[in-house]
Amino acid sequence: MALAIFLSAAAMTLIVGLRYLVTSGAFAFATRLRHPALYAGLDRQIRREIGWSLASAAIYGVPAGVVAWGWQNRGWTRIYTDAGDWPLWYLPVSVLLYLVAHDAWFYWTHRLMHRPALFRVAHAVHHASRPPTAWAAMSFHPVEAITGAVVIPALVFLVPIHVGALGLVLAIMTVMGVTNHMGWEIFPRFLHSGPLGAWLITASHHQRHHQLYGCNYGLYFRFWDRLCSTDKGLGDFAHGAVASSRSRR
Repeated sequence: MALAIFLSAAAMTLIVGLRYLVTSGAFAFATRLRHPALYAGLDRQIRREIGWSLASAAIYGVPAGVVAWGWQNRGWTRIYTDAGDWPLWYLPVSVLLYLVAHDAWFYWTHRLMHRPALFRVAHAVHHASRPPTAWAAMSFHPVEAITGAVVIPALVFLVPIHVGALGLVLAIMTVMGVTNHMGWEIFPRFLHSGPLGAWLITASHHQRHHQLYGCNYGLYFRFWDRLCSTDKGLGDFAHGAVASSRSRR
């Protein structure tokens, strides 16, 4: 049993690592096509981001592998494969439940990471990316990676979800994590600056967090930032680029 769990964890680590490399690599390539000079002079930073991210992949892979083994061999989780086990209307509801729960967890743990002691020990690794790039999505100190690695595995023990819906949650988590750090907006204006953008987080919103630090802590939604008065609006990509340029001189 121990060997099977180890192999499952190793396989999930490989999957998470490849998912990161493919997704971040694709959006980094899109950045090079759309904004060829945006990551100029950041080669050393990007190598550091990739190194921390691959270490984080191992931390994310271990609980994911244990959960995958338990689901397949022991029925530990509430993941189901037959869409008829729950009403069809529950499929999108379950996705929303996971995103809302993940967002709440992320907001409060992220805000905690900005306490001076934890910031120095752990979160400073992520903020060393100035400006962040598409490779920075998983660039975490192991302490911070652990806080991010446990939330989805914990939810599958509590909230029923179809395996396909879970895959969608993981895809949204991956894409949002990468695109929020790209340094430019890949989404259309109505999504980030219109009425919908008042509640959704995209790169414009997260850019302000990397500029000012003490604000805009959310992952998917602006609900907690608005409720707790930590929402400081959308960031200025040009300002971020200028600040980064000065910091490298």
